[in-house]
Amino acid sequence: MEKIAPWLLAVALLALSAVTHVRSTPSDHRYKARDEVPLYANKVGPFHNPSETYRYFDFPFCSSGPVKEKKEALGELLNGDRLVSAPYKLDFLTDKNSEIACKKRLTKEEVAKFRDAVSKDYYFQMYYDDLPIWGFLGKVDKEGRADPNEYKYYLFKHLIFEISYNKDRVIEISARSDPTAVVDLTHDEEVDVDFMYTVKWKETDTSFDNRMKKYSQSSSLPHHLEIHWFSIINSCVTVLLLTGFLATILMRVLKNDFVKYAHDEESADDQEETGWKYIHGDVFRYPKHKALFSAALGSGTQLFTLAIFIFILALVGVFYPYNRGALFTALVVIYALTSGIAGYIAASYYCQLEGTNWVRNLLLTGSLFCGPLFLTFCFLNTVAIAYNATAALPFGTIMVIFLIWALVTSPLLVLGGIAGKNSKAEFQAPCRTAKYPREIPPLPWYRKTLPQMAMAGFLPFSAIYIELYYIFASVWGHRIYTIYSILFIVFIILLIVTAFITVALTYFQLAAEDHEWWWRSFLCGGSTGLFIYAYCLYYYYARSDMSGFMQTSFFFGYMACICYGFFLMLGTVGFRAALFFVRHIYRSIKCE
Repeated sequence: MEKIAPWLLAVALLALSAVTHVRSTPSDHRYKARDEVPLYANKVGPFHNPSETYRYFDFPFCSSGPVKEKKEALGELLNGDRLVSAPYKLDFLTDKNSEIACKKRLTKEEVAKFRDAVSKDYYFQMYYDDLPIWGFLGKVDKEGRADPNEYKYYLFKHLIFEISYNKDRVIEISARSDPTAVVDLTHDEEVDVDFMYTVKWKETDTSFDNRMKKYSQSSSLPHHLEIHWFSIINSCVTVLLLTGFLATILMRVLKNDFVKYAHDEESADDQEETGWKYIHGDVFRYPKHKALFSAALGSGTQLFTLAIFIFILALVGVFYPYNRGALFTALVVIYALTSGIAGYIAASYYCQLEGTNWVRNLLLTGSLFCGPLFLTFCFLNTVAIAYNATAALPFGTIMVIFLIWALVTSPLLVLGGIAGKNSKAEFQAPCRTAKYPREIPPLPWYRKTLPQMAMAGFLPFSAIYIELYYIFASVWGHRIYTIYSILFIVFIILLIVTAFITVALTYFQLAAEDHEWWWRSFLCGGSTGLFIYAYCLYYYYARSDMSGFMQTSFFFGYMACICYGFFLMLGTVGFRAALFFVRHIYRSIKCE
C-alpha cells in the first residue's frame, strides 16, 4: 500500500483545526435583570417533511418592530436556518402575563394560508440564547366529525414561555400554546388576531455546562440504550459467526491449495496447473478503464478519510445537539482540505498502472463525486427556489462554496496529483504477467458480476441495518442522534465485513480461473451502497410520513449522493483488501 506524502497528511490534519470556529461549547452569555436576551424565529414547516421549511415571516405573522436578520455561518445556511428577530420580548428575569406582542388583521388569503398550514401539522422553531424552542401553529378539531369538510381549524394566538435560570445564565426554555386562546380559521373570512405571550421565570440548580444534555436524553434513556446495544450485539454476533464460518472454510481451502501446489512442484514439474495458480500470469494484468479505476480509488480514499475525521470530531463532542450547522461546516471544510489525498492516490495508481494522460485522470478524479453531487444540487436548489423554501441557498453562499472549490479543493487536488505522479512508485506484483491473456472459462450465472455484488452487499448491510433506522430518523425526522460511540463501532464492523466478504468472493473467482478481479472486487465492496439506497425506498414508504414533490426529490436525490459516496468508499476498502490478499497468496507459491 502506497505511503501518502507527509505534506499531504499535514494538509489533511489541518481539517481538525479548520473547524475550530464551529462552536464546541454553548454560547457563554451572562445577563442581568431586565437585560434583553436574543430570541430569534427560525423557520416554519410541515412536521413530517424536514426538508420543506419556510421563513417565519413567509407566513402572515405580525411583528412588534423592524425585523432584523441574524448573520449566519456557512453551515447554518446549508442547514436551512434563516434566523430573524421574533415578535416576543423575553427580558432576563422579567415575568409577563398575557401581554400583547402585536396585532394583525388577517385577510381571506392569509386565513386560507394559515388554515392550510394547520391542516398539514406545521410547526415553528425559534432559538432563545441558542436554545431551541418548538411549537405547532394550530390544531384541527375532528371530534364527532366524520366528513373532513366539517373539520374545524384553529390558530394558536397565545404562547406561554417557561424559562429556567441559574444565577446570571439561561439554562432551559419551553414553549406551549394555550389551547383556549385560539382563532377560528374554518371559513375564509377576515379576522383580527392579538398575538399574546406569557413569560414565567424559575430558578434551577442545573449548571450551564449541562444545559444541552436534556436534548440528548431521549436517545440515551436506559430502555433506548438497552434496545440499541442489544440490537448492535445481536448484529455483531450474527455477522461474526458468519464471517468466522467463512474464514474457517477459506483458511482450510487455502491450506489445502498450498499443500497441493507444493506437492505438485515436487512430484511433477510438467504437471498441468489448475485453480488460481493456473492464472498467475494474468492475475496482475491491469484492469480496463484504468483512468476511471484510479479516479474511483482516489475519490473513495478521500471519502474514507473524510468519514474518519468526522468520527473524530463527533467523538470529541463537537457535534452536540443543536450546534447549528456544525456538521455541514465540517463536511465542506474537511472535504476541501482532503482533496489532495484523492489527487495523490489517483495519480499514483494511474502511473503504476502505466497510464499516460495523468491530467485527464485528475479531471476525472475531481468530477467523479463532485459532478453528480453538483448536478443533484442544481436540480434540488431549483426545486427549493420554486417552493420558496429555506433549503434554497442564497447566491452569496453558492459563491462561497464555489470559491472554496476553486481556491482550495482544486489546487490541493492538482498538488496531490503532481506528488502522486512524481512518487515513481511501481506496482508490486509477485508474478510476471504473460504477454497474452488467457481465455476465461464459461462461468455459471451465480459467478457473474451482479449475483456476486448481491451476495457481497447483503452481509455488510445486515450488520448496519438496525442502526440505519436511528440515523434516518435523525436526519429525516426529529429524533436526536448522540451515541456516536455505537455508530463508530458499527462503522468498524462494516469495514471489516466488507473487506472480508470481498476477499472471500475474490478467492472463489480466482479459483474458477477468472482473472478479471480488479473491477469485481471494487463493485462487490461498494455494493452495500446499493442496498442502503434500497432501504431508502422502504423507509420512505413504510417508516416515514413524508410526502410532496419537494420532500420526495430531496430525500431520494441527496440519499442517492450519500449512497454513491458509500459505494466509492466501501469499493476502495474492498479492492484494497482483495489486493492485499491476492498479493499474499501469490507470494506464497512458486510461480514460473
